[in-house]
Amino acid sequence: MSTTDSPETRSRLWLVLLPVILFAALAALFWKGLSGTPNEIPSALINKPVPDFVLNPVDGMNLPGFAGEDLKKGKVTVVNVWASWCAPCRIEHPLLAELAKRPDIQLFGMNYKDEPQNAVEFLNTLGQPFAAIGMDRDGRTAIDFGVYGVPETFIVDGQGMIRYKHIGPLTAETIAQEMAREIEKARTPLTANGS
Repeated sequence: MSTTDSPETRSRLWLVLLPVILFAALAALFWKGLSGTPNEIPSALINKPVPDFVLNPVDGMNLPGFAGEDLKKGKVTVVNVWASWCAPCRIEHPLLAELAKRPDIQLFGMNYKDEPQNAVEFLNTLGQPFAAIGMDRDGRTAIDFGVYGVPETFIVDGQGMIRYKHIGPLTAETIAQEMAREIEKARTPLTANGS
């Protein structure tokens, strides 16, 4: 019998290979988890009421802030979380201006961890599409909404229920297809089972 076939040699081989096999399995698991698109991350707040909050207006803008109660007044609201320091927010901004033209929604902005003067300059430069803008200086309201980062966009039905969440910058395709469908669904009250 050869020494390479001995039980002791085989057990050493397994001890050497086991960490490599475990590492490969974990790497495959992490790769699978990271390979999804970020806007497919589920939100625990879908079909749940908006959190209680009050956001003051942005100093220097002639617009009101808003609160959770303002999202319960019967009209579908699109809430966009943005910041002046956010490059993707600049990219999606012209699309928000187009979205704001829809008569069946109101567009509110949640300015995230920003300086008021920077927010004002951002909107004066790129245009101001919002009906209301709330200043979330410490990010507390965004955390309560489950925001991962900016930009993020929520569709809230007229009763204040979060019906949809989009992570990342909006695209024309997303607005025309996915968001249009979700806005229409948000115009329909939730059924008793919450779907």
